[in-house]
Amino acid sequence: MATRRKFLENIAISSIGVSLLSNPTSLLASPKEIYEGPMLRVAIMGLGSYGTRVAEAMQDCKKAKLVGVISGTPSKITDWQSKYGIPKKNCYNYENFDAIKDNDDIDAVYVITPNGLHCEQTIRVARAGKHVICEKPMGINAEEGQKMVDACKAANVKLLIGYRMHFEPKTVHVIQMRKDDKFGQPKFFQGQSGFVIGDPTQWRLDKELAGGGAMMDIGIYSINGARYILGEDPIWVTAQETKTDPVKFKEGVDETIQFQMGFPSGAVANCLSTYNMNNLDRFFMTGSKGWMEMKPSTGYGPIQGRTHKGELTQPHVTHQTLQMDGMAELIFNGKQPIVPVDGEEGVKDMKIIDAIFKAAKTGDKVEINI
Repeated sequence: MATRRKFLENIAISSIGVSLLSNPTSLLASPKEIYEGPMLRVAIMGLGSYGTRVAEAMQDCKKAKLVGVISGTPSKITDWQSKYGIPKKNCYNYENFDAIKDNDDIDAVYVITPNGLHCEQTIRVARAGKHVICEKPMGINAEEGQKMVDACKAANVKLLIGYRMHFEPKTVHVIQMRKDDKFGQPKFFQGQSGFVIGDPTQWRLDKELAGGGAMMDIGIYSINGARYILGEDPIWVTAQETKTDPVKFKEGVDETIQFQMGFPSGAVANCLSTYNMNNLDRFFMTGSKGWMEMKPSTGYGPIQGRTHKGELTQPHVTHQTLQMDGMAELIFNGKQPIVPVDGEEGVKDMKIIDAIFKAAKTGDKVEINI
Protein backbone atom coordinates (compact mmCIF):
# COMPACT_ATOMS: atom_id res chain seq x y z
CA MET A 1 0.00 0.00 0.00
CA ALA A 2 2.83 2.37 0.91
CA THR A 3 4.55 1.67 -2.42
CA ARG A 4 1.33 2.35 -4.35
CA ARG A 5 0.80 5.62 -2.42
CA LYS A 6 4.36 6.72 -3.20
CA PHE A 7 3.78 5.90 -6.87
CA LEU A 8 0.62 8.06 -6.99
CA GLU A 9 2.39 10.93 -5.22
CA ASN A 10 5.20 10.82 -7.77
CA ILE A 11 2.66 10.94 -10.62
CA ALA A 12 0.92 13.96 -9.05
CA ILE A 13 4.23 15.80 -8.58
CA SER A 14 5.22 15.04 -12.16
CA SER A 15 1.87 16.35 -13.40
CA ILE A 16 2.34 19.60 -11.52
CA GLY A 17 5.82 19.94 -12.99
CA VAL A 18 4.54 19.47 -16.52
CA SER A 19 1.81 22.03 -15.85
CA LEU A 20 4.35 24.57 -14.62
CA LEU A 21 6.62 23.97 -17.60
CA SER A 22 3.74 24.50 -20.01
CA ASN A 23 2.46 27.51 -18.09
CA PRO A 24 5.30 28.96 -16.00
CA THR A 25 3.21 31.98 -14.95
CA SER A 26 0.51 29.89 -13.29
CA LEU A 27 2.09 30.31 -9.85
CA LEU A 28 2.31 34.05 -10.45
CA ALA A 29 -1.39 34.63 -11.15
CA SER A 30 -2.24 38.10 -9.94
CA PRO A 31 -4.88 38.51 -7.26
CA LYS A 32 -8.10 40.36 -8.00
CA GLU A 33 -7.26 43.99 -8.67
CA ILE A 34 -7.87 46.21 -5.67
CA TYR A 35 -9.00 49.78 -6.30
CA GLU A 36 -7.18 52.29 -4.13
CA GLY A 37 -8.38 55.57 -5.65
CA PRO A 38 -10.99 58.05 -4.39
CA MET A 39 -14.48 56.80 -3.62
CA LEU A 40 -17.54 58.78 -4.78
CA ARG A 41 -19.84 58.94 -1.76
CA VAL A 42 -23.44 59.13 -2.94
CA ALA A 43 -26.79 59.87 -1.32
CA ILE A 44 -29.84 58.64 -3.20
CA MET A 45 -32.88 60.93 -3.28
CA GLY A 46 -36.06 58.98 -3.94
CA LEU A 47 -36.20 55.45 -2.55
CA GLY A 48 -38.64 53.91 -5.04
CA SER A 49 -38.13 50.94 -7.35
CA TYR A 50 -35.41 52.51 -9.48
CA GLY A 51 -33.64 53.99 -6.47
CA THR A 52 -33.58 50.48 -5.04
CA ARG A 53 -32.16 49.11 -8.29
CA VAL A 54 -29.35 51.67 -8.21
CA ALA A 55 -28.63 50.96 -4.53
CA GLU A 56 -28.35 47.23 -5.20
CA ALA A 57 -26.10 47.80 -8.22
CA MET A 58 -23.82 50.06 -6.19
CA GLN A 59 -22.97 47.18 -3.87
CA ASP A 60 -20.70 45.94 -6.67
CA CYS A 61 -19.12 49.31 -7.45
CA LYS A 62 -15.40 49.80 -6.89
CA LYS A 63 -15.36 53.59 -7.15
CA ALA A 64 -18.76 54.69 -5.80
CA LYS A 65 -20.48 53.98 -2.51
CA LEU A 66 -23.98 54.55 -1.14
CA VAL A 67 -23.62 56.60 2.05
CA GLY A 68 -26.86 58.56 2.44
CA VAL A 69 -30.58 58.76 1.67
CA ILE A 70 -33.19 61.45 1.13
CA SER A 71 -36.85 60.45 1.28
CA GLY A 72 -40.26 61.67 2.32
CA THR A 73 -41.12 58.27 3.79
CA PRO A 74 -39.61 57.66 7.26
CA SER A 75 -40.15 53.89 7.09
CA LYS A 76 -38.10 53.65 3.90
CA ILE A 77 -35.26 55.57 5.52
CA THR A 78 -35.29 53.16 8.46
CA ASP A 79 -35.28 50.14 6.14
CA TRP A 80 -32.39 51.49 4.07
CA GLN A 81 -30.40 52.38 7.18
CA SER A 82 -30.61 48.78 8.27
CA LYS A 83 -30.04 47.19 4.87
CA TYR A 84 -27.16 49.36 3.68
CA GLY A 85 -25.58 50.45 6.96
CA ILE A 86 -26.35 54.15 6.48
CA PRO A 87 -25.66 56.34 9.54
CA LYS A 88 -28.48 58.47 10.89
CA LYS A 89 -26.54 61.69 10.27
CA ASN A 90 -26.64 60.95 6.51
CA CYS A 91 -30.44 60.61 6.38
CA TYR A 92 -32.62 63.52 5.26
CA ASN A 93 -36.15 64.29 4.13
CA TYR A 94 -37.33 66.61 1.34
CA GLU A 95 -37.68 69.55 3.70
CA ASN A 96 -34.29 69.49 5.39
CA PHE A 97 -31.88 68.07 2.79
CA ASP A 98 -30.34 71.50 2.17
CA ALA A 99 -28.35 70.70 5.32
CA ILE A 100 -26.17 68.31 3.31
CA LYS A 101 -24.00 71.37 2.65
CA ASP A 102 -22.55 70.77 6.13
CA ASN A 103 -22.07 67.03 5.64
CA ASP A 104 -18.57 66.21 4.46
CA ASP A 105 -19.44 62.51 4.11
CA ILE A 106 -21.53 63.13 0.96
CA ASP A 107 -19.98 64.08 -2.39
CA ALA A 108 -22.98 63.71 -4.71
CA VAL A 109 -26.75 63.23 -4.69
CA TYR A 110 -28.51 60.99 -7.21
CA VAL A 111 -31.95 62.50 -7.82
CA ILE A 112 -34.40 59.65 -8.62
CA THR A 113 -37.74 61.33 -8.00
CA PRO A 114 -40.62 62.10 -10.42
CA ASN A 115 -39.56 64.23 -13.39
CA GLY A 116 -41.51 67.28 -12.29
CA LEU A 117 -39.43 67.53 -9.09
CA HIS A 118 -35.98 67.23 -10.72
CA CYS A 119 -35.41 70.90 -11.47
CA GLU A 120 -36.06 72.31 -8.00
CA GLN A 121 -34.29 69.45 -6.24
CA THR A 122 -31.24 69.63 -8.49
CA ILE A 123 -30.89 73.36 -7.92
CA ARG A 124 -31.14 72.87 -4.15
CA VAL A 125 -28.48 70.14 -4.20
CA ALA A 126 -26.19 72.33 -6.30
CA ARG A 127 -26.60 75.26 -3.91
CA ALA A 128 -25.61 72.89 -1.11
CA GLY A 129 -22.31 72.38 -2.92
CA LYS A 130 -22.80 68.74 -3.95
CA HIS A 131 -22.45 67.15 -7.37
CA VAL A 132 -25.76 66.12 -8.94
CA ILE A 133 -26.62 62.94 -10.78
CA CYS A 134 -30.16 63.32 -12.11
CA GLU A 135 -32.21 60.55 -13.60
CA LYS A 136 -33.52 61.12 -17.12
CA PRO A 137 -35.43 62.94 -18.38
CA MET A 138 -33.65 65.69 -16.50
CA GLY A 139 -36.78 67.83 -16.30
CA ILE A 140 -40.14 68.32 -17.97
CA ASN A 141 -38.85 70.63 -20.72
CA ALA A 142 -35.67 72.19 -22.08
CA GLU A 143 -36.20 75.42 -20.13
CA GLU A 144 -36.02 73.50 -16.84
CA GLY A 145 -33.00 71.58 -18.07
CA GLN A 146 -31.11 74.76 -18.85
CA LYS A 147 -31.92 76.20 -15.41
CA MET A 148 -30.39 73.07 -13.88
CA VAL A 149 -27.25 73.36 -16.01
CA ASP A 150 -26.87 77.04 -15.11
CA ALA A 151 -27.38 76.41 -11.38
CA CYS A 152 -24.74 73.68 -11.27
CA LYS A 153 -22.26 75.82 -13.19
CA ALA A 154 -22.87 78.72 -10.81
CA ALA A 155 -22.25 76.41 -7.84
CA ASN A 156 -19.17 74.87 -9.51
CA VAL A 157 -20.52 71.33 -9.22
CA LYS A 158 -21.00 68.60 -11.82
CA LEU A 159 -24.41 67.83 -13.29
CA LEU A 160 -24.60 64.33 -14.76
CA ILE A 161 -27.65 62.60 -16.24
CA GLY A 162 -28.45 58.92 -15.69
CA TYR A 163 -27.64 57.70 -19.20
CA ARG A 164 -26.70 54.15 -18.22
CA MET A 165 -26.53 52.96 -21.85
CA HIS A 166 -23.51 55.20 -22.45
CA PHE A 167 -21.52 52.74 -20.32
CA GLU A 168 -23.10 49.44 -21.49
CA PRO A 169 -20.44 47.27 -23.26
CA LYS A 170 -22.39 46.18 -26.35
CA THR A 171 -23.72 49.70 -26.89
CA VAL A 172 -20.24 51.16 -26.47
CA HIS A 173 -18.88 48.62 -28.98
CA VAL A 174 -21.46 49.57 -31.61
CA ILE A 175 -20.78 53.29 -31.10
CA GLN A 176 -17.06 52.63 -31.48
CA MET A 177 -17.74 50.69 -34.70
CA ARG A 178 -19.55 53.72 -36.05
CA LYS A 179 -16.69 55.99 -35.00
CA ASP A 180 -14.26 53.62 -36.74
CA ASP A 181 -16.30 53.84 -39.97
CA LYS A 182 -17.30 50.17 -39.88
CA PHE A 183 -20.83 51.06 -40.98
CA GLY A 184 -19.79 53.70 -43.51
CA GLN A 185 -22.17 56.64 -43.67
CA PRO A 186 -25.19 55.98 -41.42
CA LYS A 187 -28.37 56.31 -43.46
CA PHE A 188 -31.37 55.16 -41.43
CA PHE A 189 -32.21 54.48 -37.77
CA GLN A 190 -35.29 52.81 -36.37
CA GLY A 191 -36.07 52.92 -32.65
CA GLN A 192 -38.96 51.12 -31.00
CA SER A 193 -39.51 51.85 -27.31
CA GLY A 194 -42.61 50.79 -25.43
CA PHE A 195 -44.52 48.59 -23.02
CA VAL A 196 -48.03 48.35 -21.59
CA ILE A 197 -48.09 50.49 -18.45
CA GLY A 198 -50.01 49.25 -15.44
CA ASP A 199 -51.40 51.18 -12.44
CA PRO A 200 -53.35 54.16 -13.86
CA THR A 201 -52.84 56.15 -10.65
CA GLN A 202 -49.03 56.13 -10.74
CA TRP A 203 -47.06 59.35 -11.11
CA ARG A 204 -45.87 58.45 -14.63
CA LEU A 205 -49.41 59.13 -15.83
CA ASP A 206 -49.67 62.45 -13.97
CA LYS A 207 -48.82 65.37 -16.26
CA GLU A 208 -47.61 67.60 -13.45
CA LEU A 209 -45.20 65.00 -12.10
CA ALA A 210 -44.18 63.28 -15.33
CA GLY A 211 -44.31 66.13 -17.83
CA GLY A 212 -46.00 63.84 -20.34
CA GLY A 213 -46.44 60.12 -20.77
CA ALA A 214 -44.56 57.43 -22.68
CA MET A 215 -42.24 59.89 -24.44
CA MET A 216 -40.70 61.11 -21.19
CA ASP A 217 -40.30 57.63 -19.76
CA ILE A 218 -39.44 55.32 -22.66
CA GLY A 219 -39.44 57.34 -25.89
CA ILE A 220 -36.37 59.24 -24.71
CA TYR A 221 -34.37 56.03 -25.27
CA SER A 222 -35.07 56.09 -29.00
CA ILE A 223 -34.25 59.80 -29.14
CA ASN A 224 -30.94 59.39 -27.35
CA GLY A 225 -30.22 56.13 -29.17
CA ALA A 226 -30.72 57.72 -32.58
CA ARG A 227 -28.23 60.40 -31.63
CA TYR A 228 -25.47 58.09 -30.39
CA ILE A 229 -25.95 55.46 -33.09
CA LEU A 230 -26.04 57.97 -35.97
CA GLY A 231 -23.47 60.24 -34.36
CA GLU A 232 -25.25 63.54 -34.94
CA ASP A 233 -28.14 65.65 -33.69
CA PRO A 234 -31.44 66.08 -35.54
CA ILE A 235 -32.39 69.32 -37.25
CA TRP A 236 -36.12 68.64 -37.71
CA VAL A 237 -38.90 66.40 -36.41
CA THR A 238 -42.39 65.39 -37.43
CA ALA A 239 -44.74 63.44 -35.15
CA GLN A 240 -48.16 61.82 -34.93
CA GLU A 241 -49.98 60.96 -31.71
CA THR A 242 -52.47 58.13 -31.23
CA LYS A 243 -54.64 57.85 -28.11
CA THR A 244 -57.02 54.92 -27.60
CA ASP A 245 -57.72 55.41 -23.89
CA PRO A 246 -58.32 59.08 -22.99
CA VAL A 247 -59.39 58.10 -19.48
CA LYS A 248 -56.09 56.47 -18.61
CA PHE A 249 -54.05 58.87 -20.74
CA LYS A 250 -55.45 62.27 -19.90
CA GLU A 251 -54.74 65.56 -21.65
CA GLY A 252 -51.02 66.12 -21.87
CA VAL A 253 -50.15 62.48 -21.16
CA ASP A 254 -49.15 60.77 -24.39
CA GLU A 255 -50.02 57.13 -24.98
CA THR A 256 -48.39 56.52 -28.37
CA ILE A 257 -46.34 58.84 -30.57
CA GLN A 258 -44.66 57.97 -33.84
CA PHE A 259 -41.95 60.46 -34.73
CA GLN A 260 -39.45 61.06 -37.46
CA MET A 261 -36.16 62.96 -37.28
CA GLY A 262 -33.91 64.38 -39.97
CA PHE A 263 -30.15 64.87 -39.54
CA PRO A 264 -27.59 67.19 -41.17
CA SER A 265 -25.97 64.33 -43.14
CA GLY A 266 -29.28 63.39 -44.71
CA ALA A 267 -29.82 60.41 -42.41
CA VAL A 268 -33.34 59.88 -41.12
CA ALA A 269 -34.87 58.15 -38.10
CA ASN A 270 -38.30 56.60 -37.68
CA CYS A 271 -39.28 55.91 -34.07
CA LEU A 272 -42.17 54.71 -31.91
CA SER A 273 -42.84 55.57 -28.27
CA THR A 274 -45.76 53.90 -26.51
CA TYR A 275 -47.35 52.85 -23.24
CA ASN A 276 -49.80 50.57 -25.06
CA MET A 277 -47.66 47.84 -26.71
CA ASN A 278 -45.20 45.27 -25.42
CA ASN A 279 -42.14 43.70 -27.07
CA LEU A 280 -40.84 47.05 -28.29
CA ASP A 281 -37.19 47.47 -27.35
CA ARG A 282 -35.29 47.44 -30.64
CA PHE A 283 -32.73 49.59 -32.44
CA PHE A 284 -31.75 49.12 -36.07
CA MET A 285 -29.36 51.13 -38.20
CA THR A 286 -28.12 50.69 -41.72
CA GLY A 287 -25.23 52.52 -43.31
CA SER A 288 -23.41 52.56 -46.62
CA LYS A 289 -21.10 49.70 -45.56
CA GLY A 290 -22.93 47.78 -42.88
CA TRP A 291 -25.72 47.54 -40.31
CA MET A 292 -26.52 46.87 -36.67
CA GLU A 293 -29.50 45.57 -34.73
CA MET A 294 -30.02 45.41 -30.96
CA LYS A 295 -32.98 43.68 -29.31
CA PRO A 296 -33.36 44.24 -26.43
CA SER A 297 -31.57 47.53 -26.93
CA THR A 298 -32.08 49.38 -23.64
CA GLY A 299 -33.64 46.97 -21.13
CA TYR A 300 -32.02 46.14 -17.80
CA GLY A 301 -31.27 42.53 -18.69
CA PRO A 302 -28.50 41.47 -21.07
CA ILE A 303 -28.53 43.54 -24.25
CA GLN A 304 -28.47 41.36 -27.34
CA GLY A 305 -27.52 42.30 -30.86
CA ARG A 306 -25.59 41.72 -34.01
CA THR A 307 -23.98 43.62 -36.84
CA HIS A 308 -22.89 42.71 -40.35
CA LYS A 309 -19.69 41.53 -38.62
CA GLY A 310 -21.51 39.02 -36.40
CA GLU A 311 -23.05 38.65 -32.95
CA LEU A 312 -22.26 41.11 -30.16
CA THR A 313 -20.50 39.11 -27.45
CA GLN A 314 -19.38 41.72 -24.91
CA PRO A 315 -20.10 40.59 -21.32
CA HIS A 316 -23.16 41.75 -19.41
CA VAL A 317 -22.50 43.80 -16.30
CA THR A 318 -25.29 45.48 -14.34
CA HIS A 319 -25.75 48.81 -16.12
CA GLN A 320 -26.05 50.94 -13.02
CA THR A 321 -22.84 49.48 -11.57
CA LEU A 322 -20.91 50.51 -14.68
CA GLN A 323 -22.68 53.88 -14.74
CA MET A 324 -21.83 54.80 -11.16
CA ASP A 325 -18.19 53.69 -11.45
CA GLY A 326 -17.95 55.59 -14.72
CA MET A 327 -19.42 58.72 -13.19
CA ALA A 328 -16.97 58.49 -10.30
CA GLU A 329 -14.12 58.42 -12.82
CA LEU A 330 -15.62 61.41 -14.60
CA ILE A 331 -15.97 63.46 -11.42
CA PHE A 332 -12.56 62.61 -9.97
CA ASN A 333 -10.40 62.14 -13.07
CA GLY A 334 -12.30 63.86 -15.86
CA LYS A 335 -12.53 60.58 -17.79
CA GLN A 336 -15.37 61.01 -20.28
CA PRO A 337 -17.55 58.13 -21.52
CA ILE A 338 -17.84 57.48 -25.25
CA VAL A 339 -20.98 59.66 -25.31
CA PRO A 340 -21.40 62.56 -22.84
CA VAL A 341 -23.61 62.22 -19.76
CA ASP A 342 -23.49 65.87 -18.71
CA GLY A 343 -26.34 68.32 -18.29
CA GLU A 344 -25.87 69.74 -21.79
CA GLU A 345 -26.51 66.26 -23.21
CA GLY A 346 -29.72 66.10 -21.22
CA VAL A 347 -30.86 69.50 -22.49
CA LYS A 348 -30.43 68.32 -26.09
CA ASP A 349 -32.86 65.46 -25.50
CA MET A 350 -35.30 67.84 -23.82
CA LYS A 351 -35.21 70.19 -26.82
CA ILE A 352 -36.05 67.27 -29.10
CA ILE A 353 -38.91 66.15 -26.85
CA ASP A 354 -40.29 69.70 -26.79
CA ALA A 355 -40.19 69.72 -30.60
CA ILE A 356 -41.86 66.31 -30.86
CA PHE A 357 -44.73 67.41 -28.63
CA LYS A 358 -45.12 70.55 -30.73
CA ALA A 359 -45.06 68.61 -33.99
CA ALA A 360 -47.63 66.10 -32.70
CA LYS A 361 -49.92 68.89 -31.61
CA THR A 362 -49.67 71.08 -34.72
CA GLY A 363 -49.00 68.51 -37.43
CA ASP A 364 -46.12 70.69 -38.62
CA LYS A 365 -42.54 69.85 -39.40
CA VAL A 366 -40.65 71.49 -36.52
CA GLU A 367 -37.08 72.74 -36.92
CA ILE A 368 -34.65 72.06 -34.06
CA ASN A 369 -31.65 74.18 -33.14
CA ILE A 370 -29.47 72.17 -30.78
